[in-house]
Amino acid sequence: MWKYTGIAQQQQGVQPPSQGANRQLLLLVRLQQPYKHIKEHSFNDDDHLAVHGYWLPYCRPLMLPLQVRSYIRKIAKPGIPLTHLCETLEDSVRQLIEARGLDAGIAFPTGCSLNWVAAHWTPNAGDKTVLQYDDVMKLDFGTQIGGRIIDSAFTIAFNPRYDPLLEAVKDATNTGVREAGIDVRLCDIGASIQEVMESYEAELDGKTYQVKPIRNLNGHSIGPYQIHAGKSVPIVKGGEATRMEEGEFYAIETFGSTGKGYVREDLECSHYMKNFDVGHVPLRLPRAKALLATIDKHFGTLAFCRRYLDRLGETKYLMALKNLCDAGVVDPYPPLCDNKGSYVAQFEHTLYLHPTRKEVLSRGSDY
Repeated sequence: MWKYTGIAQQQQGVQPPSQGANRQLLLLVRLQQPYKHIKEHSFNDDDHLAVHGYWLPYCRPLMLPLQVRSYIRKIAKPGIPLTHLCETLEDSVRQLIEARGLDAGIAFPTGCSLNWVAAHWTPNAGDKTVLQYDDVMKLDFGTQIGGRIIDSAFTIAFNPRYDPLLEAVKDATNTGVREAGIDVRLCDIGASIQEVMESYEAELDGKTYQVKPIRNLNGHSIGPYQIHAGKSVPIVKGGEATRMEEGEFYAIETFGSTGKGYVREDLECSHYMKNFDVGHVPLRLPRAKALLATIDKHFGTLAFCRRYLDRLGETKYLMALKNLCDAGVVDPYPPLCDNKGSYVAQFEHTLYLHPTRKEVLSRGSDY
């Protein structure tokens, strides 16, 4: 899931991964052991790994991004309604992770932004958008256990003319992952990402475009129940000289565009998140108080969308939601768009900085 530097600041025949199959997972046997040295392990709830003072039920979320990506690639075909696609992805996550409220489940709404929409778009109730052959779709999803979030994103395009764009962004993300490490300056990572991404060109409709990093979108550090924990990982040069530190989690994500390389807020909002630092705020509207109680119970400080409120049985909540936003208790996150007619791709991994190495928690055979 992106960090934004704002203007103001069952397809037939395809079976979902079974819960039983998920009990045979690839588990890191010891925290000090490299990711490639893994063994098959039958999961039980006593399996935890100590990470910098936190005890994590680490084995389930470790392989989930790959499992979900593999499944979604099979059903994400031209003609599928995006509401069905998102709900299928989210239901598979809930099943695989054995969702149980704030203890384990979805970390934020599934983003399925199309074409020039770079991030933060998911269908609201009644949306009829259908995936098309010529679309470029960014799928951004996250899982969490005990508040520890694994954030992953990838891009799907069916028309091979977009392959250079996707390759540029995938290469840039892998560059960011490679350059990351303890004591590395965040600005240096951004410079390396920009250099790699801008070395690519994409030809569309007879015109050649240099692939541009979107300069006001960034990767970010991740904290417990906090998708954006304070540090930003730029994807262009010139950022802050803040350094990465041992024990930190980071989402390394890059966005490449054939447009301006700059996004603005546009379209109908679907994403919301309670302000992580907000204290008690007196609310006058009883409906707003009731809605906040629902948010606190089911999402806490994790992001949510209107579909999730609908799923909980909430109705006629838009005025109460606006009241919470106006009071600063909840922040809206509208879609972020480059210029219309352009195309944006995104790839993202989550990593953890051990004392002597880094571990890419969302890595799979696909990327």
